[in-house]
Amino acid sequence: MNIPDSFRSLLGPDLRRYIALKQLLGRCFDTSSKVFFELDRFLWGLGKPPADLTPETFQKWCRTLERLCPNTRLARMRAVRHFCLYRRRTVPDCFVPDPTQFPKACPVVQPYIFSNDDVAKLLGHCDDLPGSPLRRATTRLAIVLLYTTGLRRGELLRLTLQDYDPHAQTLLIRVSKFHKSRLLPLPSDVVKEVERFLQARRTARPSLSPTAPLLWSPCGQGSAYSANQVAKNLHVVFDWAGIRKTDGRPPRVQDFRHSLAVNALIRWYRAGVDVQAKLPLLATWLGHVSILSTYHYLHFVEGLRSAANRRFNRSYGDLVVPLPEQKGRESMKPTSPNRLASWLSRSGWRSVGSPSAWMGGDGRWTIFLWSGCGEA
Repeated sequence: MNIPDSFRSLLGPDLRRYIALKQLLGRCFDTSSKVFFELDRFLWGLGKPPADLTPETFQKWCRTLERLCPNTRLARMRAVRHFCLYRRRTVPDCFVPDPTQFPKACPVVQPYIFSNDDVAKLLGHCDDLPGSPLRRATTRLAIVLLYTTGLRRGELLRLTLQDYDPHAQTLLIRVSKFHKSRLLPLPSDVVKEVERFLQARRTARPSLSPTAPLLWSPCGQGSAYSANQVAKNLHVVFDWAGIRKTDGRPPRVQDFRHSLAVNALIRWYRAGVDVQAKLPLLATWLGHVSILSTYHYLHFVEGLRSAANRRFNRSYGDLVVPLPEQKGRESMKPTSPNRLASWLSRSGWRSVGSPSAWMGGDGRWTIFLWSGCGEA
């Protein structure tokens, strides 16, 4: 369906112009366009005379979103507000929603960071999946590619046979988020996994064209596995491997992407390389416009904390000296994190995330405490 041509409410002409403007600026804008289509259909369904967007009609539309989670409702309301701000340029007295009345955003879900041992457990259970042998092979390849390449779920499902180049040993990720394509070189062990899967795939369906989905579903009449099918298979092996988040829930598919970013940071810290210089490479690998998007995936987990502390101690540990004796204030040895933490707290610093990470009152500086041997 061509959404911009199907608007029928009073907002239709403005919605078409707004969407066209965003697309000319290089944005795909599909998600917001669907939100506007739903809003347009809602206003059209209110009957005659044609309804405009007013505080009353906006509240009625918002009530249709109550089945959704707060973050999704918030995103849709913000999309409508941004459109109204655009519309105000030509209709000065048009209604603009008050953002203070929008639902509060839920806390960001903490991802599960997979380790090599976790992935080994998952792969060990793939062969136990019931049903078609191709189901087992597909689930195994999905885990391997998600963990080693950090693909988005949609990117994984949109892969075709021709996107894998066996001679160059690369994987082509075609126009994805932000209209970016990228070519990912695959390690030799990942190449072996892909070849192993292709052999199983040729056994099940040898005559598929190069444009056929890589993760072909035998139950989908030549279509790719759906997101729900992949998630269902992964949840089964998560249960068998005993992998759960701290809240008892299974990891999400996108947690593999978070894991790739965090594990790359840990490797770089342990190798002693310039992490800041490596971040643009990580952003390019993940398909980001800039490293600002990549920061969303960089989580301060235990392994990263320890690696960063050891590196800081090696480089600057000799600069930490005892504080001079002051009247009315106890002296403090640099090798006592508890005493240093107590002094930081009295000096206006605050703990961020863990007892060993502290941020200054202006929010600009963070330090990490370590024991005398360099471990956090």
